[in-house]
Amino acid sequence: MTNVVPFKRPSPKQKHKGKTLCKSGFHRWQVVTSQQFDTKQGKLVTRYKCERCGKEKVEAH
Repeated sequence: MTNVVPFKRPSPKQKHKGKTLCKSGFHRWQVVTSQQFDTKQGKLVTRYKCERCGKEKVEAH
C-alpha cells in the first residue's frame, strides 16, 4: 500500500509574503550591471531592479 501525503494550502501570510512591502515602498533594490551607460543622457547611470516585484529605477551620476 502507498503512503498518503496530506497536502496543506499555504496560509494568506505565507502566500503574500514580501508583496506588501513593495506596495508600501520598501523595495529590495539590487544593482543591474549589464548596462552602465545611457546613450540618451550621455552619462554613466546605475540601474536598480527590485528582487521581489521587478520594478526598475535609474540614477544618473
